[in-house]
Amino acid sequence: MKSQKIDWHDKLECYYYFISIIYKMSFTGDKDSDNYATDKLGWEIIKDYIPKDKQIWSPFYCDGKQKEYFKEMGFDIIHEDEDFFQNNKGEVIIDNLPFSKWKEIFKRLKEIDKPFIMISFPKIFLLKGFTNLFKNDLQIIIPNKRPTFSHLINPKKGYTPPFGVWYYCYKMNLEKDLIFLD
Repeated sequence: MKSQKIDWHDKLECYYYFISIIYKMSFTGDKDSDNYATDKLGWEIIKDYIPKDKQIWSPFYCDGKQKEYFKEMGFDIIHEDEDFFQNNKGEVIIDNLPFSKWKEIFKRLKEIDKPFIMISFPKIFLLKGFTNLFKNDLQIIIPNKRPTFSHLINPKKGYTPPFGVWYYCYKMNLEKDLIFLD
């Protein structure tokens, strides 16, 4: 029996298909710590760095309130409970990714190769797997105050992680590569 040669693109497509089956993109049934949504203020503090003339895709649904927040700030946003690994929408991707899946998500973001702003923990900057992907086009926004988050099912609002978060930007063409917010 003769074996067929499969190119890397087919392998990658297959990989993402299986990842999407394992990880439902609303993450409600996965790791409980992935079910945090960014509160409105967490988006308002960076609104000046988000392009008004581009359609935004926020692929990680959680509680779905992000669509409301972005529309109130005047942005055109796609925010639906669907599979990030099987979709590619909008012109800019902006969201709070589920932290436990950062490797798979950032690999997919690199493959999509669209500008993005992702909220993630500061130590990711030191991880080889991350810096190798984005070292040439990375910009970072560091808030002075920690954004707050709401858990999908826990009624406690305004959770602030002990480690803080940064906004990782890729191909956003910001004025500076490192921006500290007041």
